[in-house]
Amino acid sequence: MTVHPSLQNYADAWTQSVESIAELVQPLVEGEWNRVTPCPGWSVRDVVSHVIGMECEMLGDPRPIHSLPRDLYHVRSEFARYMEMQVDVRRHHTAPEMTSELEYVLIRRARQLRNESRAPDTKVRAPLGAEQTLELAYRMRAFDTWVHEQDLRMTLGRPGALDSPGALVARDVLIEGLPKAVAKNAGAPAHSAVVFDVSGPVEFLRTVRVDGEGRGSVDGSPSLGPLVTFSTDWETFYRLTCGRVRAAAVADRVKVDGDEELGKAILQVIAVTP
Repeated sequence: MTVHPSLQNYADAWTQSVESIAELVQPLVEGEWNRVTPCPGWSVRDVVSHVIGMECEMLGDPRPIHSLPRDLYHVRSEFARYMEMQVDVRRHHTAPEMTSELEYVLIRRARQLRNESRAPDTKVRAPLGAEQTLELAYRMRAFDTWVHEQDLRMTLGRPGALDSPGALVARDVLIEGLPKAVAKNAGAPAHSAVVFDVSGPVEFLRTVRVDGEGRGSVDGSPSLGPLVTFSTDWETFYRLTCGRVRAAAVADRVKVDGDEELGKAILQVIAVTP
């Protein structure tokens, strides 16, 4: 591999997850592609279409020229509209068309990874015409692909990969989103602390601290007097923070100690993905 060392972990995580996706969908019959996934508004076909579309963008392919229907209830922002374009354009594709395009795109992306010579700080295309570093792009593709692998696994009854390299990337991305959820979105008071104690295949303890100006930060040190402590398992944590399930649906899997009102407020806004 010629991928830069700081990109290698992300490349490996992405490769494992995307190959798992290809394996999961290869044997599906036509009707199974229409099954609803935990990803709001998306079927199995839609999730795979999204993966294909995002990898095409990593390859520098032009975006499709396509008009979205007006009745897509889950499309509520410009970011969502941007993501939906690659999905809706494939909504009438057959199972063989989907698996063939996925296979072709993955061959091209694998070749791109093998020949990658750009520095990690190289600026590349990001959604909505923005730019991001190549390292961030690799990281977010590893994260996004693992989450969608889990969408498909849950839908198809094929659990697994909860402790894969992609899961570890997802852990880090989701933890980084906690300070905004706690401090800004839930309005935790200044000089307070909120603890997340997560068990299971991926386990960790993190403390979100809110400073005097209301800004949040996160670290791995325990807090002596947190306002709230959440205890849950890794699968429930990722589903909540990725917006795959509402807190009420998994109340029996999340223990909340401390300030009940703040705990409820945080759980309402804990989803850190767009």
